[in-house]
Amino acid sequence: MSLQLGVDRTSPVPLYFQLSQQLEAAIEHGTLTPGSLLGNEIDLAGRLGLSRPTVRQAIQSLVDKGLLVRRRGVGTQVVHSQVKRPLALSSLYDDLEAAGQRPATRVLTNAVEPATAEVAAALGVAEGSDVHLIERLRYAHGEPMAQLRNHLPAGLLPLDDERLESTGLYRMMRAAGITLHSARQSVGARAATADEAVLLGEEDGAPLLTMERTTFDDTGRAVEFGSHVYRASRYAFEFQLLVRS
Repeated sequence: MSLQLGVDRTSPVPLYFQLSQQLEAAIEHGTLTPGSLLGNEIDLAGRLGLSRPTVRQAIQSLVDKGLLVRRRGVGTQVVHSQVKRPLALSSLYDDLEAAGQRPATRVLTNAVEPATAEVAAALGVAEGSDVHLIERLRYAHGEPMAQLRNHLPAGLLPLDDERLESTGLYRMMRAAGITLHSARQSVGARAATADEAVLLGEEDGAPLLTMERTTFDDTGRAVEFGSHVYRASRYAFEFQLLVRS
């Protein structure tokens, strides 16, 4: 591992935390790529002039965050960093691509179905009228990150599997001349169902983040109702809070 690591012994910040922050930054910035091995704790401690318990504590804090994993017979290995997504009117595909996460998509459902009461209310259409459902599994670095369900007004735009797997839904909307203007969104959490756990590579009952969003174009028309679940172990929403004077 050819990282430039160091600690400031005059700082009030604990040494283990200084080391863990440097390692976390290296993972987030791609200096330490998924699959990289950290090497022996004893060697790392000797190189930095730290005690082995200090190094172990730093590594354990990153294991607890899901950034590192200890594998018997292999050592301590970097896993995929957690995706931190701002709460903005953007697509997961674009956010992952901007973060260098190499997004990929598998289409699970692409069909027209009758609108339920919930979907009809969100899209402003009659209950039972035709709406388009697309359900996708979104990957980053080949690892499942989220299960996405989107309902759109029928006939809004062409939605073939090939395009849905090669780009983001909002890009397709913009290419079709739809101007996205605003959205109403709620974020929550719940336990994974058995089917969701299988799709997302989690344990049954693992924590998932949820997001529901209704998106409107510049005429005020609802163009999309999304109901998504994300792996809490790999995903987080970021909020920017401003002080109100």
